[in-house]
Amino acid sequence: MLSLITINKYRKNVNINSFKNVIEDIILSEKTTKEKQQAICDFLQSEISYYDWVGFYFKNGEKEELKLAEFTGEPTEHTIIPFGKGICGQVALSNENFIVQDVTEQENYISCGWKVKSEIVIPIFVNGENIGQIDIDSHTVNPFSNDDTKLLEFICSKIATLY
Repeated sequence: MLSLITINKYRKNVNINSFKNVIEDIILSEKTTKEKQQAICDFLQSEISYYDWVGFYFKNGEKEELKLAEFTGEPTEHTIIPFGKGICGQVALSNENFIVQDVTEQENYISCGWKVKSEIVIPIFVNGENIGQIDIDSHTVNPFSNDDTKLLEFICSKIATLY
């Protein structure tokens, strides 16, 4: 187990307000929805050192599954995730944020690669319906804080305006 001193060296000082401004600019840009989502993925991964994989999953039509949309990071074989399976699948059913600071402590975890040590998933709601989620994987144990949750909830609220 990494010590807090070791973990903290991985964290950048995250200025949530400046990040929110960049996200607002992306959302208000003339880009397509897919381009906006990709720009958000790219921005987050480049600016937050412990965001090693950033992606969006959305409900796949009327099916009880999620389909991978835009992402940044290593390719994943998990392009379709059944509801209830893994962290993303659980969020599709629970409609609640899910933070796993150490994936080895989570039974219903789908491994996306041996480097992944933690994951945070925040749902996206449109008119009260969970339409998808943002998923962040980290190669660091215990990296996520309340600031991450607040930032990702803000992003999800902005993404919802595109649907």
